[in-house]
Amino acid sequence: MANSNLTAAKKAKNDEFYTQYPEIQKEIQAYIDYNPDVFKDKTVLMPCDDPEWSNFTKFFAQNFERFGLKKLISTSYALDSKLYKGGYQVSIFEEKSPQYDRKKTNKNGKIFTLTHDRSGDGKIDVDDLEWNYLNGDGDFNSLEVKKLRDEADIIITNPPFSLFRDFVAWIVEANKDFVIIGNMNALKYKEIFPIIRDEKMWLGATNFNTGMYFKVPDDFEYTDTYKFEKERNGEKVNRVPGVCWFTTLDHGRRHQPLPLMNESDIIKFSTKKPFDKYDNYHAIEVPLVKLIPNDFEGVMGVPITFLDKYTPEQFEIIGLSMKDGFGLESHKTYDTYKEIRQDGTFTGSSGKKTNGNPMLKGKPSKGNYYIDKNGNCAYSLYDRLFIVHKKK
Repeated sequence: MANSNLTAAKKAKNDEFYTQYPEIQKEIQAYIDYNPDVFKDKTVLMPCDDPEWSNFTKFFAQNFERFGLKKLISTSYALDSKLYKGGYQVSIFEEKSPQYDRKKTNKNGKIFTLTHDRSGDGKIDVDDLEWNYLNGDGDFNSLEVKKLRDEADIIITNPPFSLFRDFVAWIVEANKDFVIIGNMNALKYKEIFPIIRDEKMWLGATNFNTGMYFKVPDDFEYTDTYKFEKERNGEKVNRVPGVCWFTTLDHGRRHQPLPLMNESDIIKFSTKKPFDKYDNYHAIEVPLVKLIPNDFEGVMGVPITFLDKYTPEQFEIIGLSMKDGFGLESHKTYDTYKEIRQDGTFTGSSGKKTNGNPMLKGKPSKGNYYIDKNGNCAYSLYDRLFIVHKKK
């Protein structure tokens, strides 16, 4: 019980990541550059937000008129309902407001709205935000917040990483446009990949290979291997690799085709050998995105990082190499194989654990592999996306 509570507490603390203002500005500007009217006359909802501290709320409030927004709504989750409760203090803004209620401040979520020039200074910005307590704790699954979701045109936020699957389902259920942050590993979730494959969601404009810095609680604990910045602009931050934006809004980078060589030139100038064929999928292995041949007519397996460069006019995504298949099924299993080390000793594991992984015949130069009673060998690669060229 103690270990499970500790794990839950750690997960809760890892959900308290606040997006930096420049990251939001850079991403949202890409949508504006592609379509200047993308937010015009739209209602934007930011659930999973702490409006007093959120850079999302600040950014969109400050740009309310420039974007031509109709309404801005942001909500927060009550402190008493959170597993992680560290670092919280009532803001001066709330405490000095006439609607401040000591009994509600920790128990109820809050809602901030922006629609008009309330201050009378001739412009609509963060000073015109109005707020009140929600009736409930602000859980995005509550009927109260669902009504706000249904009112909105676009949902923008950084949802708790641990609830990403549930949050995407919550948005898709209402058929809303969105811009949200999540971990790259979410691409492989059975609830997420089919949405991407069917072009109902794609990656945002920011290259995920750069990683993102998030503001974290003062008692956040870094791993022993962490080697990046720990402070920016006087705030404690943590760099999270493999984090990306997921969206339904279009942007220019999504339509920039990859420059590619033909198969013979790739073999001649780069690989020096033909492409390998998988032992268990009807496709060729393309180890690097830049090595995708522009004249291959069959199925190609490419690294997951391909999605960051995916252009829908150029390629079609047809599957993902996992046990569920997601569109392209493995035609071979390895139940009768045994896992073996490079020194010839067995690990004790059977080949069942590699079923669904992309497999190549033979023995690798390093790492474990699998062998059957007849001496046939095969080894596993990282997960692969299966793609084909779009027919013109």
